[in-house]
Amino acid sequence: SSETAAVNMAEQDRNGREAAAAESSVPLLEKKADGVLYVEGCPGCAVDRRKAANPGIPYGTFIYVWTVTLCTALPISSLFPFLYFMIRDLHVAKRTEDIGFYAGFVGASFMFGRCLTSTLWGIAADRIGRKPVVVFGILSVVIFNTLFGLSVTYWMAIATRFLLGALNGLLGPMKAYAIEVCRPEHEPLALSLVSTAWGIGLIIGPALGGYLALPAEKYPNIFSPDSLFGRFPYFLPCLCTSVFAAIVLISCIWMPETLHKHKVSDDGNQSVEALEAHLIDPKEEVGQSNSSNTKKSLFKNWPLMSSIIVYCVFSFHDMAYTEVFSLWAESDRKYGGLSLSSEDVGQTLAITGASLLVYQLFMYPSIIKVLGPIKSSQIAAVLCIPILFAYPYMTYLSGPGLSIVLNIASVIKNNLGPQNQRGAANGLAMTGMSFFKAIAPAGAGIVFSWAQKRQHAFFFPGDQMVFFLLNIIELLGLVLTFR
Repeated sequence: SSETAAVNMAEQDRNGREAAAAESSVPLLEKKADGVLYVEGCPGCAVDRRKAANPGIPYGTFIYVWTVTLCTALPISSLFPFLYFMIRDLHVAKRTEDIGFYAGFVGASFMFGRCLTSTLWGIAADRIGRKPVVVFGILSVVIFNTLFGLSVTYWMAIATRFLLGALNGLLGPMKAYAIEVCRPEHEPLALSLVSTAWGIGLIIGPALGGYLALPAEKYPNIFSPDSLFGRFPYFLPCLCTSVFAAIVLISCIWMPETLHKHKVSDDGNQSVEALEAHLIDPKEEVGQSNSSNTKKSLFKNWPLMSSIIVYCVFSFHDMAYTEVFSLWAESDRKYGGLSLSSEDVGQTLAITGASLLVYQLFMYPSIIKVLGPIKSSQIAAVLCIPILFAYPYMTYLSGPGLSIVLNIASVIKNNLGPQNQRGAANGLAMTGMSFFKAIAPAGAGIVFSWAQKRQHAFFFPGDQMVFFLLNIIELLGLVLTFR
């Protein structure tokens, strides 16, 4: 009996050591009040712990959401006020009528690069974390936006814009980050910060491009023609954007990561799953497995795909309009343009962006509640068509009258643009939207250049053809909303 007792004690001791060893391979777990487990050393769990302890709005992390989104918007919106003059000064177009052709490809290169890599950056954000993707994206803005301002050849401008778009995967991860840093009741505010920062970018960006481009010509008392900004007349607005991005990049040192990283072994994974298994209702587990097996492909979901198609069509129209508007406003009056300076175009786009921001924050939610998303989009598309038809006839105006009418028309046109599909199937929609926004500037530039060569045609001469085709796209989007 003494030998049997000794054997039992030895076996109990061995079992105790094995249990201790297994316990040491599992990370320290802390159960929350609702039964979910925290993993010690996981940055995502640390954020969750802070959210549970502080039910208020996380203003500190929301600042990162706002500033990083602004870093994404500024390089895009600041380009258009001076793109016409930049292509002219690079002497790539042999004739004035060809400037739009070459400008379109510069505008398209950014979106083409983003279209190719947006999905990959989303996958990377889910694998290695949101913060590394954000830091790398901001660093790409600092480098390639600066190089774009120093472009001395047409192909250098295209290459730097393409790399800026391809390496800048900020928008998708920041939408995920905005939701992850706050409690569920604050998620609408978090997502509104993204759209608000984008709207602010539509105000500041064109103003920077319009007022700071060609500084030696506009401010000869400050900038000498022989200075750096005289030799590179489009470097100053790009430099201001890059400096802001560099400040945001430095501040990202203190930006919290939200991705859950549970570094455990295979046995540890099984132990964690075993600890969490009792929290799952068996009926719920069966329901989840059945639903996952019967889940249909996103491409077979017609309501979803129809929303994405309409979203892509209106995105194509929006980008084509932005490209055409800047080229048309800055081209010579003998070609049907307005002969405006980059400063005038930047001011118009800034006023448009400010009105768009006010409209989205204060008016659009009430309109959606009254009319609903589909009907409001249909009404907006119908009202945009006569406004676009009026654009070519603004060449008969001049002075303050032209500025007033142009600002009013631009404000109405942009504020009437459908906004309701921007949250539908974000990942798939972002890829489709980027593709359509990539081909829109190139197509718009080609059409604009072709239209300027047919000033005396019988059917919609000159720029009338450009705005007629824009209306065809708007009409197509309107028809698709009925499906």
